Amino acid sequence: MNSPAPTALVLGEALVDVVRRLDGTVEDHPGGSPANVAIGLGRLGRPVELLTWFAADTHGDLVRKHLEESAVRIVAGSDGAASTPVAIATLDATGAATYTFDIDWQVPASAQLPADVVVVHSSTIGAALAPGGDAIVKILEEARARSTVTYDPNIRPALLGTPDEIRPLVERLVALADVVKASDEDVEWLEPGVPVADVAARWASAGPGLVVITRGGEGVLAVTAGGVNVEVPAPKVDVADTVGAGDSFMSSLIDGLWSARLLGANRRAELAAIDEAKLVRILTRSARIAAITVSRAGANPPWAEEVE
Repeated sequence: MNSPAPTALVLGEALVDVVRRLDGTVEDHPGGSPANVAIGLGRLGRPVELLTWFAADTHGDLVRKHLEESAVRIVAGSDGAASTPVAIATLDATGAATYTFDIDWQVPASAQLPADVVVVHSSTIGAALAPGGDAIVKILEEARARSTVTYDPNIRPALLGTPDEIRPLVERLVALADVVKASDEDVEWLEPGVPVADVAARWASAGPGLVVITRGGEGVLAVTAGGVNVEVPAPKVDVADTVGAGDSFMSSLIDGLWSARLLGANRRAELAAIDEAKLVRILTRSARIAAITVSRAGANPPWAEEVE
């Protein structure tokens, strides 16, 4: 009998982004950072499951269709919410988004860690919001025994409170993770006045094998527990909007580490010791995939054939 194929498990919100543009147009796009990461992995050909919380309503139908079209398997019981969460994204003249939210977050009672999972990904919202947050942290703690844990803080102040209130949870999740990917805006909000590179180095000494900071048009910096420090430039691109850019980078980062055979708890030491050339290749591809995403409206990451 063949063993099950290694699978990614993504934990967190699937919602509808109601995008409001300066010209007065309003569009509904399925979104949510974890859902976007799952979709990015599915479009890159990786087996992926999403543990989330949405409703069997009109918005929920939109979310389900979007996930299933991208080969994302939805964990049973994830559609038990009273209403599907909504994020209102208001775009400025540069295409950057600010958000307000209406989210009910719970974890399906039947949720458990699949035996074949090689990587588990989460963001802060799922771990912070009651009543589901404690269950997410428990799953991450359990996952470390056999899986790589990846984490994107994906800070949303409207949901998470002040830096002082949320920082202890972020630091706990950083310490649980093998890979942390954050934006410079996340880091600057969490640690005002502290150089982003200093925060990345501190996080890399706290547990993760790899810390990556995306900086928009200024490119990417990365620090490893093994002492490698690299910077990768961002591709030049005409920006439609930035919705989902960091999420597509995250899915590509996971995909690249997967191809490099650096996922799974038994590869933790190899991940921390990744060499500079291999890391640059993975980050360069991830930046290119994020650039494709920002070149078109909404969280719409590319399919494998568009990338290769």
